[in-house]
Amino acid sequence: MTNKLTHQVAIIGAGPYGLSAAAHLRAANVETCVFGESMEFWAKQMPVGMLVRSSWEASHIASPRHALSLDQYVTARNLRLSSPLPLEDFISYGRWFQEKAVPDLDRRRVTRVESASKGFRLTLEDGDSVRVERVVVAGGISRFARRPAQFDGLPSALVSHSSEHRDIGHFSGRHVVVVGSGQSAVESAVLLSEVGADVEIIARRPGVHWLDQKFTWLKSDANPLRRLFYPPTDVGPPGFNLIVATPGLFRRLPRSFQENIAYRSTRPAASGWLLPRSGRVRITTSRLVASVKPDGERLKLKLDDGSDRSVDHVLLASGYRVDITRYPFLAPELVNSVVTIDGYPILKAGFETSVPGLHFLGAPASRSFGPVCRFVSGTRYCGPALARRIAGKAAGRRNLVEQVVPATPTSAAVD
Repeated sequence: MTNKLTHQVAIIGAGPYGLSAAAHLRAANVETCVFGESMEFWAKQMPVGMLVRSSWEASHIASPRHALSLDQYVTARNLRLSSPLPLEDFISYGRWFQEKAVPDLDRRRVTRVESASKGFRLTLEDGDSVRVERVVVAGGISRFARRPAQFDGLPSALVSHSSEHRDIGHFSGRHVVVVGSGQSAVESAVLLSEVGADVEIIARRPGVHWLDQKFTWLKSDANPLRRLFYPPTDVGPPGFNLIVATPGLFRRLPRSFQENIAYRSTRPAASGWLLPRSGRVRITTSRLVASVKPDGERLKLKLDDGSDRSVDHVLLASGYRVDITRYPFLAPELVNSVVTIDGYPILKAGFETSVPGLHFLGAPASRSFGPVCRFVSGTRYCGPALARRIAGKAAGRRNLVEQVVPATPTSAAVD
């Protein structure tokens, strides 16, 4: 074991946010180590056959000088990728990014982070420990899977969250109810139907909100005024999307405005390209599952209108609820020192918490900096902002600006 100060910054997580942060910090000459499996959540907890909902431009993982964009990836590998982008292609892109930006990725799992003299001590899964000045938590959302209370205590063979399935082929021939009405719910239902499951969506909302069904010309490259209505972050409806694309502005708005913008920008919705594939999916709206109980090897559901369902499995596409206390590696005395509201850390400039030197990226940052932090496109703001904060000195900041201003993306090689 070693207690020497080994790095200025340790990043926990090697998904898009962790990798982007590392690329920008290293460009600013900040000693940085990164722990975790590359693109682990995407590779292990997203279903085979999924397509990435974000547009091509919003799927770049931000890097200094835009050097590791999707465009650069397809050029370097001599590929032609389709849009929407298949999950497997996005995972391959993320791993290529990691190989270029963080070739020394430490794949060991961090089991504990605690305060130490002049920084933090990280304990790793093999018992080794490292000392760092700052910790950046980019641990993703897998720990935040939300389960409605009526499904508590039921076995995973009968009820599971949509993030728990990589291969859904074993549901072929089974009757599955999907709870939810957003992208995850509708895409899961479509994929289940395509492997031969009998699928019904049950949603409390009055209908599925299908995206990209109107004003398609406004979003197209043929529209010279597209940027006035649709920034490249691709989050939120026109008007709100411009605010969401500027997290520094969002952070300064009154909380009531923030809540309205966040809701309008992330309310449940499904991509329009799923609509033609949803013909074999039954969709029941304006209904809640009032009660559920095992019935042999099946489940019996009672809806709030009194109707019943007997099913083989319930798949909960009920989203995620941020609560940083659910990160198991954060020592209780450390996480209890962080000022939070409803599980979210309250962050200041550079995504820093009330504990000096402790930063959060991704979904936990969305209360302070807006819903773009829930999407890959948020890396274009978060990586540079984090690096500017940590790089510190004015001369370092001037240097960093020269390095991180992204070049205009080249046209994507898309079929």
